[in-house]
Amino acid sequence: MLAWALAALGLVILLLAGDALVKGAVNLSLRVGIPALIVSLTVVAFGTSAPELLVSVNAVLMDKPGLALGNVVGSNTANILLVLGIPAILSRLHSSDCDTRKTYVFMLIASALFIALAFVGVFTFWSGLVLLAALAAVMVSLARDAHNHRRAERAAGPDEEIEGADPDMPWWQIMVFLVLGLVGLPLGADLLVDNASIIAARHGVSDSVIGLTLVALGTSLPELATTVMAALRRQADVALGNVIGSNMFNLLAIIGIAALVGPVPVDPEFLRFDLWVMLGASVLIYPFVFKGWDIGRRWGIALTAFYVVYVTLVLIY
Repeated sequence: MLAWALAALGLVILLLAGDALVKGAVNLSLRVGIPALIVSLTVVAFGTSAPELLVSVNAVLMDKPGLALGNVVGSNTANILLVLGIPAILSRLHSSDCDTRKTYVFMLIASALFIALAFVGVFTFWSGLVLLAALAAVMVSLARDAHNHRRAERAAGPDEEIEGADPDMPWWQIMVFLVLGLVGLPLGADLLVDNASIIAARHGVSDSVIGLTLVALGTSLPELATTVMAALRRQADVALGNVIGSNMFNLLAIIGIAALVGPVPVDPEFLRFDLWVMLGASVLIYPFVFKGWDIGRRWGIALTAFYVVYVTLVLIY
C-alpha cells in the first residue's frame, strides 16, 4: 500500500507543479513582452505536458524505458477514448464548431511517423531529432496560420486571454510559481516512476503495462478534468482540438526529448497491439473532424467502453 500511496503522492505533486509552472511561465513571458500568441503556442503547450515529459525522461534515466513509451502511447489512447468520452456523456460536444482538420491531419502524420520509427526497434538519438524536427515544422505552420488568421480579423483589441495569465500578479508570486514548478516536477516524477516500478514488480506485470495504464491515466487527468468541467459548463466544443494538439505534442516532443536522453527500446507487444489501438482511436474520430458530427452521449459511452475494454485486455494479456 505504501508504494501505491507514494505513487499517488508523486502524481499529485506532478499535477500541482505542472500547473504552477504554467502560471509562472505564462506571466513571466507576458511581463517581458513576449506576445500572447507565441506564449500560447510554446510556453503553455510545453508547460501542460511537463508531467508526461518529466515522467518519460526520468523513466529513461532510471532504465525503465517501457514506462516512457507506455506513458505516451497510453496517454494518447486515453486522451481520445476517455478524455472525449466522459465529457460527451455529460454534455454533447459540438465538434462542428471547432475546425481542427489541419491539426488532425498533422496528428495522423505524426502517428504514422512515430509508428514507422518504432518498427526500427528502438528510438535512438537520431529518432529523437527526426521527431523534434517534425514538431518544429508543425509549430511553424500553426504559428503562421494563427498569425494570418489574426491579421485577417484585424483584431484591434488586446491579445486573447490565456489560461493562467494575471496582469496583476506580482513578481514575487511569479517566481514562487516557477520555483514550485521546477522543484516539484522532478520530485513528483521520481516518486511516480520509482513506485510505479515497484507496483509492476510486485504484481508481476511489466513496466510497459504500468506505463500504458496507471501512469498514462494519471498523466491524462489534467486534460480529463479540464474537459469534464467544460462539459458541465456546456463549453466543451474545443475539447477535440485540445486532445488532438496534446496527442501530437506527446508523440513528437516527449519521446523526441526522451530519446535524446537515452535509447528507448520498443517492446514487441507495442508493435503487435498498442500502437495500432492508438492509431485506430485516432482514425475513429475522423467523422467528428471532417464530417462535423457532434459527439453525443451514445458516442461518449461507446468511446469510454472502448477504453475500458482496451485497459482490461492490456492487464489480462
